[in-house]
Amino acid sequence: MDWLLLGKALLLGIVEGLTEFLPVSSTGHLIVVGDLINFDGSTGQVFEVVIQLGAILAVVWEYRVRFTRIGCGLLERDPAAVNFVGKLLVAFLPSAVVGFFAIKAIKFYLFNPVCVALALIVGGLIILWAEKRQRDVPPRVHDVDQMGALDALKVGVAQVFAMVPGTSRSGATIIGGMLFGLDRKVATEFSFFLAVPTMFAATFYDVYKNWALFSLADIPVFAVGLVSAFVSAFVVVRWLVRFVSGHTFNPFAWYRIAFGLIILATWQFGWVSWSV
Repeated sequence: MDWLLLGKALLLGIVEGLTEFLPVSSTGHLIVVGDLINFDGSTGQVFEVVIQLGAILAVVWEYRVRFTRIGCGLLERDPAAVNFVGKLLVAFLPSAVVGFFAIKAIKFYLFNPVCVALALIVGGLIILWAEKRQRDVPPRVHDVDQMGALDALKVGVAQVFAMVPGTSRSGATIIGGMLFGLDRKVATEFSFFLAVPTMFAATFYDVYKNWALFSLADIPVFAVGLVSAFVSAFVVVRWLVRFVSGHTFNPFAWYRIAFGLIILATWQFGWVSWSV
């Protein structure tokens, strides 16, 4: 058994879980950390799919009561459940359509540490602006059930920008929601709910596309990554809802800016041989 490879899987699983639902870009962090520890090849190509599944399962487990209630409501044609699922589908569609046509080009041209660094910095500045705007313009939506279809569509359009690595899916949906009138807690919770169809669809599509790269020999690596991503994501999801009740996202913005500048500096001065 390759213990070094298992150690890398554990590290990347933790990185995925810690960053997937924070506005700091899990994909960006995985690209940077994977580049640093030389985690690539066929295993690296499909490993991210597995650990993303671990992270999204953490959300499903944390909100299992609500999802169960919604599922039962759909069977009974409960208007509230139908309305909620409808809003999720409306928000999901923009990224599904754009991703189907553009994801291959995005991965080819933008999936490198330097592009990640630039997106981290720009995203950090946008978060600072969004937080300032919410102080000046009070939010109009204070509960997920108060959201309309147009609100959901706007958040879905914001999610499209998350296809650029370093932007952050959760960052795009949360900050986009805040800019469109959702309060911080509502934007965060809707981002969690929207992650379920979005990430399940992306995961199953990637599994279908890369099925030939899966190997029985990689099961221990995938298992370590999935479990570590699930546990760390579960901790983050539970903590983040409490955090946003009394704090802004400004610390994450400054972290993004600092991290992006460090990557650019190490690339510019040749301290790290980043792939570009």
